[in-house]
Amino acid sequence: MTRRTEWPAGAVDPGAAPGSGEGAGRRARSRSRDSGSPSSSRAEKGEPRDPVEQARNICLRLLTGTPRTRKQLADALRKREIPDEAAEEVLSRFEDVGLIDDAAFADAWVESRHHGRGLARRALVRELRTKGVDAAVIDEAVGQLDSEQEEETARELVARKLRSTRGLDRDKRLRRLAGMLARKGYGEGMALRVVRRALEEEGEDTEGLDEPF
Repeated sequence: MTRRTEWPAGAVDPGAAPGSGEGAGRRARSRSRDSGSPSSSRAEKGEPRDPVEQARNICLRLLTGTPRTRKQLADALRKREIPDEAAEEVLSRFEDVGLIDDAAFADAWVESRHHGRGLARRALVRELRTKGVDAAVIDEAVGQLDSEQEEETARELVARKLRSTRGLDRDKRLRRLAGMLARKGYGEGMALRVVRRALEEEGEDTEGLDEPF
């Protein structure tokens, strides 16, 4: 009766066929990794990918969860040294399918920044310009806000800030409240009118407050 020899775990049976066993498995895995796919081999050698594909991936990543203007995306592609021709192709295609829409961006920006931050038209125009939105598109977007709505928002801003100015003299209150409105883009005349009205409602003497601040 032939007795089968039990080899320790991990040991190689000396009678096993050449190329078998753990060492052979490691060599096979190594050969598999070395062979690789042609695309991975090219990537490892640092060969450039298709610039259009790169531009598309960059734009999709930047647009995920955050709308952006065409200029913002163009600046990002230029910063990453995407050729102008490839960038133009991708940006135009994204506009065609609605992934880039500066008009919709401007409308949403005006809605959000006016109601959320209380910004006036002048401040909104300045912000949209920095984002590369066309002047005609900006004019149409800020046209959503009329003077009455803008003044109503200014009154709400002053009402929220008014309490923190109590205890200060009248002129300091005026400068602080009017300065807050000026930083948000409200004109001098509207700011003075709104602040004066708020101070009058608190019983403050506003005589002489018609002069520019």
